[in-house]
Amino acid sequence: MNDFLNRMLRAAKLDVHLYEEVEADKGALPQAIAVVVLASIATGLGSIGMGAANPGDILVGIIAALGGWFIWAYITYVIGTKILPEPQTKADYGELLRTIGFASSPGLIRILGFIPGLGVMLFLIASVWMLVAMVIAVRQALDYTSTWRAVGVCVIGWIFQAVIIMAFFAIFGGAESPPLG
Repeated sequence: MNDFLNRMLRAAKLDVHLYEEVEADKGALPQAIAVVVLASIATGLGSIGMGAANPGDILVGIIAALGGWFIWAYITYVIGTKILPEPQTKADYGELLRTIGFASSPGLIRILGFIPGLGVMLFLIASVWMLVAMVIAVRQALDYTSTWRAVGVCVIGWIFQAVIIMAFFAIFGGAESPPLG
């Protein structure tokens, strides 16, 4: 448990070595899943505190977060290894799942969304922080030397993920504004 909490803290601190560590540790997938679930729960509880959600939305949020994570990691894997690889790029889907999962660690601060006047700002800070962590995670998992290439892969991946999620909600119905990140 201590190792897990330490990894989450290091991920939130944007520790490049942590992302290399979880990339190489095939046993870290359950921890990455736990980070995504915990960040989703924190988001749900923080949203309830701001009056933006109800308790029933938390389960839907967890499912959407896990689905979005699997989709985004796969899209990132395809874009990063097949479309925009660097000569030294060598990665598999599991490496992207683990590193991107830990990039959700900053999302835990969203639980503080209940603090009057700070909720929206905390959600914005967490989103930007998670995006920066995602870029680092992708750069490390894909062995990129260019941070800008990692930014490009993340942006392209986010667009594809958003289109897939919106199509899913358009086909199957659901929330008026689906979660996109």
